[in-house]
Amino acid sequence: MADANALSASARLSRVGLGFVAACLGTLVFHQGGVELCHLAGLTGSTPYNFRPVPPFGVPAVASLTFWGGVWGIVFVVAERAITRGPGGYWVAAALFGAIVPTLVFWFVVVPLKGQPLGYGFQVPRVFVALIVDGLWGLGTAVFLTMLAGRRQTENAASFGRDSAPVARQPGV
Repeated sequence: MADANALSASARLSRVGLGFVAACLGTLVFHQGGVELCHLAGLTGSTPYNFRPVPPFGVPAVASLTFWGGVWGIVFVVAERAITRGPGGYWVAAALFGAIVPTLVFWFVVVPLKGQPLGYGFQVPRVFVALIVDGLWGLGTAVFLTMLAGRRQTENAASFGRDSAPVARQPGV
């Protein structure tokens, strides 16, 4: 029984780690890709992969964004149990999670801590850009999490000398 609980805790910790990595990748590919698309559409003056140093440590903005995206990936993994896995439901829920949860925390917690008005004054198109790029982040996190988790299952099964898919046994074999 203790081994089952340890395995379960180990599996949960592994999933949290995968969530962090998946969200970092989701930030770099989907979020920053969304910033570029919004920039090309004239919705924002921001460009992706900004290397401007940001306080308090002076790290490039994209590195800070990627780290915090990873932290949000941990939150996503914890909330993932509440996301239904129906046809398309998981992907839509992941995009909605990304568009709503991190965006609201940013607008109502982070921005005021920086001495700015709530939600930067909810300026259009800035509101839409945040919802779009954060929604893409959520979708990207789910995509990479699914890929990484599937790869991990395949590697674990291969290390035990069997395929990741169960093999149907024939009677008498």
